[in-house]
Amino acid sequence: MINLKTKAGEQAEKPLKWWELSLLGIAGTIGTGFFLGSSIAIDMAGPSVLFAFALAAVGTYFVYEALAKMTMADPQKGSFRSYAKKAYGRWAGFSSGWVYWLSEMLIMGSQMTALSIFTRFWFPAVPLWVFACVYAALGILVIVVGTKSFDRVENLLAVLKVAAILMFIILAILALFGIFGQGGEDVPLPRTFDSLFPNGLTGLLPAFIYGFYGFAGIEIMGLIAIRLKNMKEAPKSGKVMLTVLAIIYIASIGLALLMVSWNNFTTEQSPFVTALNAFNVPYVNHFFNAVFIIAGFSTMVASLFAVIRILVTLAEDRDAPTLFSKRIGKNIALPAIGLTAAGMVVSIILAIIIPGRLYEYVTTAAGIMLLYNWIFILGSYGRLLELTTKDKIKRVLGFVFILLAVIGTVFHQTSRPGFYISLVFILVVAIVTLIMSHFWKKKEDDKPPSPSLFTKLE
Repeated sequence: MINLKTKAGEQAEKPLKWWELSLLGIAGTIGTGFFLGSSIAIDMAGPSVLFAFALAAVGTYFVYEALAKMTMADPQKGSFRSYAKKAYGRWAGFSSGWVYWLSEMLIMGSQMTALSIFTRFWFPAVPLWVFACVYAALGILVIVVGTKSFDRVENLLAVLKVAAILMFIILAILALFGIFGQGGEDVPLPRTFDSLFPNGLTGLLPAFIYGFYGFAGIEIMGLIAIRLKNMKEAPKSGKVMLTVLAIIYIASIGLALLMVSWNNFTTEQSPFVTALNAFNVPYVNHFFNAVFIIAGFSTMVASLFAVIRILVTLAEDRDAPTLFSKRIGKNIALPAIGLTAAGMVVSIILAIIIPGRLYEYVTTAAGIMLLYNWIFILGSYGRLLELTTKDKIKRVLGFVFILLAVIGTVFHQTSRPGFYISLVFILVVAIVTLIMSHFWKKKEDDKPPSPSLFTKLE
């Protein structure tokens, strides 16, 4: 068995089977973005939120398939940023990597804050920053301990998260048939356009991005896919993972909408808690509070793995200080881990001191920035590989779905500020990229000319 050396702080990476990659993908995908973000989407779109999640699943698969096929043709530890660099030049790899690193750091700050809030449900006297620091330290520990620890933790948490959603589906069905729980309301099935789209298409469009949030994590799968025993099975891993998620997402949200009228959900509480509370299902708050903590910690660890690996590959390509490509001891990328840990501390501080609504806008902007990277993935796919007509159609549809999700954020007051903030972040990265391009060009100009064939002959 060949052991691959990791560039993200693990000791050694064992080859994966396709279903193991699917499990890791599920672990890095199901998080607080689905358990809490879905309530915001319901508030925006009503019952049509089911279309948002279904279309997002299809769009996400188009992006993942593009990434998987590039990985099959040319496995790269830098994944999407390496392909962007090959397709468009150094500026693309630089900007793609740093946009991803920055967006994930901001999102991790909100994840740690959410984890702290959930934990304080049981320990109300403990300050938020204490829990945030504990979860940050635990996440770093999982990464430092090694690949086996990462795989085992993520696989276990993936199974627990899927089991939790299936548990909700079972409880919801029992409650609707009057076997479990009591009370509830009589919710009519939507039979007209107005009942299905209560806020019209301008309600569906802004909910679209929360559908994509529910499936965000394919970049992490792309980074791990290099470890597959059979690289040709990369598309199958993503297809199985996204099919499973789409089914349980749509089924669980659909059942919640059958239990409680869409306008009775609140953006402050998970729709699944709201639905089970309506039927007086006992201990639901404690059960789902534990699920939220598991989900948030799992996605945080997966994000940690991804941002450390991206930082190392940036350093190896001299798009970040070379210090961050150094490894210490048993192949542990300690400098990259240290910078990421420092970024987490800053993110925790921002999450605590900045007014809640403003930080929510910043993290929403970071989520939109992830979709900007998906555009890079589809763009690189078309430039690096020969595509069939079917592939070209799927690529165009992928672009359309992502652009609809990004533009849709303008149509709602909750997501609109995040859209504008994301443009500011992109502008900052673009300015830094332009400055760096000047230095790259200068270094190229300063290089001595290569000897010509005639010089060599002389």
